[in-house]
This record gives sequence, structure tokens and C-alpha cells, in this order.
Amino acid sequence: MVQFRKITIVGLGLLGGSIGLAARKRGIAAEIAGYARRERTVAESEKIRATDYSTTDLLAAVSDADLVILCTPVAQMLALAERFLPALKRGAIVTDVGSVKGEVVRDLEPLVARAGAHFVGSHPMAGGEKNGVLAARADLFKNAVCVVTPTKKSNNGAVRKLEKFWKTLGGRVLKLPPGQHDELASRASHLPHVLAATLAGLVLDPARPEAQWQLCAGGFRDTTRIASGSPEMWRDIALSNRKNLAKSIAGFVSELQKFQGVLKRADGRALLKIFETAKVRRDAWCADSTSTE
Repeated sequence: MVQFRKITIVGLGLLGGSIGLAARKRGIAAEIAGYARRERTVAESEKIRATDYSTTDLLAAVSDADLVILCTPVAQMLALAERFLPALKRGAIVTDVGSVKGEVVRDLEPLVARAGAHFVGSHPMAGGEKNGVLAARADLFKNAVCVVTPTKKSNNGAVRKLEKFWKTLGGRVLKLPPGQHDELASRASHLPHVLAATLAGLVLDPARPEAQWQLCAGGFRDTTRIASGSPEMWRDIALSNRKNLAKSIAGFVSELQKFQGVLKRADGRALLKIFETAKVRRDAWCADSTSTE
């Protein structure tokens, strides 16, 4: 069912390409356009049919679009929006897929409003360690939580259309204020990446014996998988949400120090309680996640 005459995806990486593939599969748009900085990415997106056409001309890509989706690192979004503003259609909806919402909403909501259009932030909790449009998948958003972050200034019709859009792609919509999203995401998404990156850097330090690398098996691979994600993207996320992330790191350090104290006391009962509590909580979360698939 067609929801938008034209959708424009600004930034054709894993998320942007997956949105294009999913939108095409579900017939959401009559036309899907894409913008990329490099000709190679333009060719790749058209090769896998993530878009009907792609271009390095930002204004041409955005012109006459009913829905514009920013799928770039968060630090690039404001500059791109300022560039495409002259081509933005009145009444159009602009959203993004950024992992940080407070700064993005604060910058883009008034800017887009000046063009007579509507900005509503989004964050699909989906992705992977592989980068680029060739890693895109039409099922990436299946059963994924897709956060929509309206404000008091948001257009209600635009919010409803955006919720329907993510649901049609297979997502489960969760509405949160931008600030609350950033606080929760700092623990659920950003902190795990910091832990994975720190662990990978510590254990795989070339100064360590070769046997150290050889001892790293499935558990280490699973725990550090997300450390293979885009360094540029995660740098921007960490900087944009640095206050919340710093608090989350402090909380985790406090828990590690408690664990360290239990080890020093050789308190087997306390150790067992920590591991049992973690297992019960994670098993319950996993059961709830899979029950909705």
C-alpha cells in the first residue's frame, strides 16, 4: 500500500539501504530516491535495487519528496539539512535514524519548520557490524523496536504517518521524549559498544603474547562483535550523548568495583548471586523479545 509518493534516503549505508529495500518490498512508496557522496555508492545502491535511482546531487534527490530520511552519522545531519532545505517540499516529513535524539531534534526541528515541513526524530534499534549499502537487508527492521521522539511542537499527522511507516517496515514503535531516549539508549546501546571496543582493544593489544589471540573463542567474539562497527559513527554518538554515556560508564564502573570487592573477599555466595541474577534477568528479556517475533 503506497503511503508516500516519493521517499528520499539521504545516506546509503546499511540502514539507508535496508530502508530502501524494505520500503520497496512492502510497496510503501511510488518512488524511492537516494543520495550518496560517492558515485560508487550510487552504483551499488542501484545494483541491489535499494532505490529507484540515486544521485550525488542532494537537491535533486530531495526535490518533491514527501518523506526524507537522514541516514548519515549524526554529526553530518545538520549541515546536510541546511543544504537541502531549499529543495524541501512544503508539508514534507523529515526524520532520521540517529542513535542520539536530543541534539538532532534540537537542531533540525526549527530548521525544517522554517521550510514549512515537519521534523520528527526516529531511531530504529537495528543494525550490524557490517557497513555499506551492500550489507543492506529488507528484513533488518523485522520485530525491531523503532523509537519515535515527538516533541510538543510536533505535527500530530506527521507523527502518525511516521509511526505507520516504521510499523509497515516490520518494526515495533515506541514513543519517547528525546531526552529520555538518550538516557535509556546510553545504557542499552551506547555503553555496550564502549565495553566491546574497550575489551577488544585491551585483550587484542599487539603487545600481548600471540597465545592471547589464540585463546579468544566464541564468547569473546560474541561479546566484541559490535566493536567492528563504524568508528566514525560511534565517535559521533559518543560525543553527542557524552553526558548520559559518562553517567552510564560511571554506573558500570561502580558495579565492576563491587564485583572486584567480592572477588577479593573470595565470597562464593555473593558471586553466585551476581551470576544467577544476571542469568534470570537476561533469560526473561530474551523470552520477551522472541515471543513477539
